[in-house]
Amino acid sequence: MTAAAVLAVEELVAGYAAEVDILKGVSIRVEAREIVAVVGPNGAGKSTLLKAIFGLVQPKSGRVMISGRPILGLRPSELARLGVGYVPQRSNVFPSLTVAENLEIGLSSAPHKSLSHRLEAMYDLFPRLAQRRRQTVGGMSGGERQMVAVARALMPEPAVLLLDEPSAGLAPMLVEGMFAQVSAINREGIAILMVEQNARAALALSHRGYVLELGQNRHEGRGNDLLDDPRVAELYLGAAEPVASERHAS
Repeated sequence: MTAAAVLAVEELVAGYAAEVDILKGVSIRVEAREIVAVVGPNGAGKSTLLKAIFGLVQPKSGRVMISGRPILGLRPSELARLGVGYVPQRSNVFPSLTVAENLEIGLSSAPHKSLSHRLEAMYDLFPRLAQRRRQTVGGMSGGERQMVAVARALMPEPAVLLLDEPSAGLAPMLVEGMFAQVSAINREGIAILMVEQNARAALALSHRGYVLELGQNRHEGRGNDLLDDPRVAELYLGAAEPVASERHAS
């Protein structure tokens, strides 16, 4: 028997008002140990998709499953206990708290896990945070705050991590490092669903990708195949240019 996908979304319809649907039947799958990118123009419904998966937007119809278990209607706190991590694009840290305090909050969904062990694991993954563990997060750079947000979501060891625009607001010199961190997290065995406006870099990093437009699936395939598809490149990726991130091994 084929194992169930870590995350499966089927024909999802969702929006912020009763009369307006942002997602109009979106379907995606994330298998174990995969990086999957969701790209598309502004207004395609990419961030809404992550919010609907994580219980922040109530879907009108469709199915969302974690390892074969239906999860529609569950609260974010319940989803965190089931192994779903989520890093929103904005308001993703507690600026008045220290790095260590932010990370400790991240373990609230898994109180049975050792705090010292998980902190050590995060400091190994993000050495910069080890140096800044006692610093108030509000005084850190945008790249460092993003590290804190991701590390906090990783504290309970989720099976799948949802990343909403992880490169947004970062200085260009920091973007490549952020994508390298995403790859390192994936090598730890965590599946990743990443919404990203930097479509070329995201697809180059990903095992598979989906292109959304106007709340619907338009294209899907291996990340490299989507990069090399002239239809996708012309309509969604802009003029061809070198991709800074190394392409993911097939």
